Amino acid sequence: MEWKQDYTALIISYVYVFGIIATGELLRRAGKRPPEFTRKFIHVGVGMWSIGTVALFETWPFAIIPPITFVVINAVSYWRGVFQSMESEERGNLGTIYFPIAFAVAIYAFWEHPLLLVATLMPMTWGDAMAAIVGRRFGHYTYTVGGRTRSLEGSLAMLFWSWLATSAAIFGMPYLIGLFYVSWLLALMVGGVVAIVCTLVEAMSPWGIDNLTVPAAAGLLLNMLLG
Repeated sequence: MEWKQDYTALIISYVYVFGIIATGELLRRAGKRPPEFTRKFIHVGVGMWSIGTVALFETWPFAIIPPITFVVINAVSYWRGVFQSMESEERGNLGTIYFPIAFAVAIYAFWEHPLLLVATLMPMTWGDAMAAIVGRRFGHYTYTVGGRTRSLEGSLAMLFWSWLATSAAIFGMPYLIGLFYVSWLLALMVGGVVAIVCTLVEAMSPWGIDNLTVPAAAGLLLNMLLG
């Protein structure tokens, strides 16, 4: 049987993701970082693997295997408490299960458009993570939407990091995949529109469902503006 590049990509994917989770667990058990930090550390690390996905995999049926696998693994971890470093302190928050679902959908929807695939996941990867970290540490001005309280500082962090990460993906990915090039001005403008909408969507999304709604909003917008 001929060895395929996709087999190598699968091995690297699992080694990478389990390595990120193991690092988060070590940080948590060493008591050097609070649970919210380790959870978001894993969140960002996994989200950034979208770049590795488009760079290493040759076909989407193989590329979609790791996120689908982690839907199951994360569900078991949620109910059994296997990986405490990536679980939310809020019981009932299924964000760790929703995120790989969003990842898998992005792969299926945008496999032929790698730039859109990566950019779609950036608001959730960086914006949501920084919103939680900044909001928890510096949040003083709060607001409540749909029974969930968030901080203005956290939402501003969501806006800024979503804009920065999405713009960077739009501008930088063409250099990696060798397709059409996007000017930095267009990247900043599109990234700004996506960041604003995703920040509003995140503010209105309860109980971890933002891990679905934010990538969905980002993907739809990016497809409209760049597809």
